[in-house]
Amino acid sequence: MSWASWTTAGVYTGRGGVLTDEVGVVTGDLTVHTTFAEREARVAVQYSGASDWFTMSGSPVPCGSEEESRELHDAIVAAVREGNGATVPRLPVPPR
Repeated sequence: MSWASWTTAGVYTGRGGVLTDEVGVVTGDLTVHTTFAEREARVAVQYSGASDWFTMSGSPVPCGSEEESRELHDAIVAAVREGNGATVPRLPVPPR
């Protein structure tokens, strides 16, 4: 079983913030955390320096590899910076 996690702190949301399952939209200075295990990625955000984590809407998502999970994390950070009620983007599924 492969496992990985990625964390990026100090991510400022664009206008419209990030949509979460627990509290709706959050805005401001966030930490973004992606965990990959068992072929799926789970994404959470928190206000930087806070203790509560919130599930980013759209999480979990299918994810085929540790490398894909890193690409997904980078796409999530970009989506958070863009704002507009960001949710977890889905990576294109490569042909087999």
